[in-house]
Amino acid sequence: MTTRLPAAAALVVDDDEGIRQMLAAVLTREGLTVTTAADGVEAVAAFAAQRPAVVLMDIRMPRMSGLQALAEIRKLDRSTAIILMTAFAEVGTAVQAIKDGAFDYILKPFDIAEILLLVGRALQMRTMRDDIAALHRELSSSYRTDRILTASPRMSELLQTIAKVAKSNATVLVTGESGTGKELVAAAIHYNSPRNAGPFVKVNCAAVPEGLLESEFFGHEKGAFTGAQARRRGRFEQAGHGTLFLDEIGDISPGLQVKLLRVLQEREFERVGGTELVRTDVRVIVATNRNLEEMVRQGLFRQDLYFRLNVVTLRTVPLRDRPEDVRLLASHFLQRFAAENRIEVGGIDEQAMERLLAYRWPGNIRELSNAMERAVVMSTGAMIVAEDLPDRIAGRSEDGEETAGEAAGTADVPAAAAGSGSLREQVARFEARVVAEALARNDGNRMRTAQELGISRRSLLYKLQEYGIS
Repeated sequence: MTTRLPAAAALVVDDDEGIRQMLAAVLTREGLTVTTAADGVEAVAAFAAQRPAVVLMDIRMPRMSGLQALAEIRKLDRSTAIILMTAFAEVGTAVQAIKDGAFDYILKPFDIAEILLLVGRALQMRTMRDDIAALHRELSSSYRTDRILTASPRMSELLQTIAKVAKSNATVLVTGESGTGKELVAAAIHYNSPRNAGPFVKVNCAAVPEGLLESEFFGHEKGAFTGAQARRRGRFEQAGHGTLFLDEIGDISPGLQVKLLRVLQEREFERVGGTELVRTDVRVIVATNRNLEEMVRQGLFRQDLYFRLNVVTLRTVPLRDRPEDVRLLASHFLQRFAAENRIEVGGIDEQAMERLLAYRWPGNIRELSNAMERAVVMSTGAMIVAEDLPDRIAGRSEDGEETAGEAAGTADVPAAAAGSGSLREQVARFEARVVAEALARNDGNRMRTAQELGISRRSLLYKLQEYGIS
């Protein structure tokens, strides 16, 4: 046998005692623990007691046939591989049994080598399924909201909302700047939802050519267009019983918007070039860094689709608005890239950290990750120093010279924000001024002020209290 699992158990079921004894001896010699049964009734009882990984079972037996026993065993455990033994005249029955869940069948009289090959393949498949299940559990665990790194009150508020939304089946719209973790939000919703055993399928609408996007969504039939040589399942089918994440949803054409609206409303579609209705059971999460409300006003995005997508809206937090996380995430990326590149780096020195904290991070977390990977690769000492960081972050001009404003840690920050005190104190003064000016522009209306600043009303109230603004 090509694959052995010392702990694996097998059940041999046949009303012929000679066949039972012969197969038990062969499989025992291959390292399996073997139990035997003389008919379907004994087989179901033995399976319920021991749950073997593979079952070899004759179709024709007294009291309960192999097909009846197959149905009963699959009620107990659908993952067990059941190999049916049958005469040539029963091949049609065996093929139907495979459709009903049997792993495979073998014709009598059979060859021992063929039996061992089938059992070995069944055990390999079992091992693969167990490995995939373990990886899925590990992946789900990594997306638990309490394991997402943050020290920011605003991010903590977002994670609490994600945990609530995940329990529902509602369509979710995730907005925010590029690099702020919109895909992470979508994944966290999926892996914390009742659908977490199903697939999490991602489509970047901006990366797929316009002419192929409909086929990407809904699949196509053979011959639907040039190059369609076979039927293809689209992402809506692939995500069945799971979650479909459509990134950059603002980039789809008006025609495709109509078809997407229909799928969300009717839960059915046709493949490109087909007429058969395909039902879909999928949760949809969409994301964009564009202003869909403005696109609706301009006639670029359907209002009815926007309302259908905007059941729950989550807005990611830019990294510049969560300075508490820069230090935390920088250290995380340092450890990760140091391990991946087998480079010993103990930490980030204070001057380098000051540059990281002073930078505005237009590329958000993605830019921070890239910067730390570059710093690890370029480092020559036990600590990351400012010289290891990219020029734009370290405060160097293109010729490598340090610029006065950037050296002072005020890159991209209005001059009024600079002054005496620590970096955190200067950032706090600047933020307090921005909040106060926004509140004045909105005549003290806190809801409009929060909307203008791109934060929740609760976050605004926290800041008003923190800075003593009335």
